[in-house]
Amino acid sequence: MLRPFHLALPCRDIEETEHFYCDKLGCLVGRRDVTWIDLDLFGHQLVFHLCGGDVLPQYFNPVDRHQVPLPHFGIILTPHQFDQLVSKFGAATEYVIAPDVRFAGTVGEQKTLFVEDPNGYALEFKSFQDDRFIFEPFRE
Repeated sequence: MLRPFHLALPCRDIEETEHFYCDKLGCLVGRRDVTWIDLDLFGHQLVFHLCGGDVLPQYFNPVDRHQVPLPHFGIILTPHQFDQLVSKFGAATEYVIAPDVRFAGTVGEQKTLFVEDPNGYALEFKSFQDDRFIFEPFRE
């Protein structure tokens, strides 16, 4: 059985972070204190610690036809969940990388999108038609 991961990151503002993750992504709040908050991100524990303005620096790496922001984290959704999230985001969403199909026609074909949270962290949401292909290597 797959176990939940735990990720803790610095943040600029707890309330702004909570608003984004709970209202836009549907996360639930777990424990919290004045300087940190636990969030349930699709069954995984995501924790933000208030650290003023210091967050991780951002870089970009070419992947398929896009410049992918680093670091980034996210969730692999089912195709239905992915489509629901795109609908929930709506036309007003500012994407880092708009919903797209990456590696089309290969075993690694996936729907993907990137958004940025209020701290400047990039989040990737993706889906595969079949989860067996998540770790399938490219074939020549």
